[in-house]
Amino acid sequence: QVQLVESGGGLVQAGGSLRLSCAASGRIFRPYTMGWFRQAPGKEREFVIRIVWSGGWTYYSDSVKGRFTISRDFAKNMVYLQMNGLKPEDTAVYYCAAGMNSDSWDYWGRGTQVTVSS
Repeated sequence: QVQLVESGGGLVQAGGSLRLSCAASGRIFRPYTMGWFRQAPGKEREFVIRIVWSGGWTYYSDSVKGRFTISRDFAKNMVYLQMNGLKPEDTAVYYCAAGMNSDSWDYWGRGTQVTVSS
């Protein structure tokens, strides 16, 4: 069983930055991809960004391109989300996820709240 735990959320002013972390624990961890999703109040969960674990290729939603970056640490089984130029519309609960193949997201964290004030 794999467990994902997010941290680093909080309250920030528009234009500010936050760095989210996701720690993976459990059985030997060899995901195909890890990523971040978010869910704002009253909205569906949406894809934000992901990274292919071994190759490092990254994929972004248009809404965060140029502002958010994702990175991973093999040794620590960690993935990070650096968020710059935050906007009020980035306010959401952010979830870390891991996919063991290219077709599905198999493990989810419980989420961390990010609130951006105007």
